[in-house]
Amino acid sequence: MVVLNKIYTRTGDDGTTGLATGERVEKWNPRVECYGAVDEANSAIGVARLHAGADPELDAMLNRIQNDLFDLGADLATPERDKPLGWTPLRIVEAQVTRLETEIDQMNAAIPPLNSFVLPAGSALSAHLHVARTITRRAERLIAELAAMEDEKVSPPALAYANRLSDFLFVAARRANENGAGDVLWVPGANR
Repeated sequence: MVVLNKIYTRTGDDGTTGLATGERVEKWNPRVECYGAVDEANSAIGVARLHAGADPELDAMLNRIQNDLFDLGADLATPERDKPLGWTPLRIVEAQVTRLETEIDQMNAAIPPLNSFVLPAGSALSAHLHVARTITRRAERLIAELAAMEDEKVSPPALAYANRLSDFLFVAARRANENGAGDVLWVPGANR
């Protein structure tokens, strides 16, 4: 269980932060950048949820995702090391990725296929979900970069979750636009 009874500790005043393993790293460490971007995505989803009242099913899915994003942050904040931790770290599991895939498929079944790219617009909920999607894509790029580093490990489900989440948010944004009826489509060269 997490207990936060003191919000500031002054331990980061030197430009470092603590990972879940207890190691101190620079605040700009690639691992910290990853879970920082995940936190930004989570916050953007929270703002989107302010507009989800008319769709309680989607709001419930977004609520589950917000919890999952804390799991993802915990996963990323706990690097795998050769030395045992003495406790079992929280990791994203394949079932969380599969749940996203199932929900994507269920939502997408009611939405007509696209014949152009979608602009991040339409309803307020849709626009906010697109913002969350682009932040999630950045988090995914950072996680992929971390996974490619020689001395770093990222669990495959963690990277897959970030990838699938951006797909989920795209389909959810279309759902929020009346299942695609309110989508604003890109018109190539329209303003030449």
